[in-house]
Amino acid sequence: MLTAEDKKLLLSFARRAITRALTERRECPADAFAAEASANMRRKMACFVTLNRRSTGALRGCIGEIRAFRPLYESVTARAQDAAFSDSRFSPLTAKELDDIVIEISALTPERSVSSYKDIIIGRHGMILSLHGRSAVFLPQVAPELGWDLETTLSELACKAGLPWDAWKSSAAKFSVFEAIVFSEDCPA
Repeated sequence: MLTAEDKKLLLSFARRAITRALTERRECPADAFAAEASANMRRKMACFVTLNRRSTGALRGCIGEIRAFRPLYESVTARAQDAAFSDSRFSPLTAKELDDIVIEISALTPERSVSSYKDIIIGRHGMILSLHGRSAVFLPQVAPELGWDLETTLSELACKAGLPWDAWKSSAAKFSVFEAIVFSEDCPA
């Protein structure tokens, strides 16, 4: 589990990594904050980092990794920079925009396969749909934030994967779920 102090520090790492990349015009190393990382943050854990505009609430970038392969603090540092500068849906973040972003971190539990989409619980589970070599993921908070029910969420997930809207109904569709510890600069604990 992450303590309130761990969460505040991880949010600080994310903001400092983005700021450092902007001011130094080069990537901040993933291990830049190793000396400050607690034992909890040193555990291998995957995460997503989401940037939203404070002024409008609109998404400004979101990048993550589903599978844990490095310490959480390194994942946060790397993915914060990716969300700011490498999300293909947006131009790279500028220094002028920095004060208008709110950082949100979703620290993920390991994914697990479920036998059917009926095992997915909206608001609790993040989900991955895989079919015909394509896949897509939604974090647990996506469906509730958008007011989607399970069928709408799965249809949107199929479209996100580049599949027909009803592809999730296929007997060949595979589903995995995960949970997330979600915290942001606006709600750190």
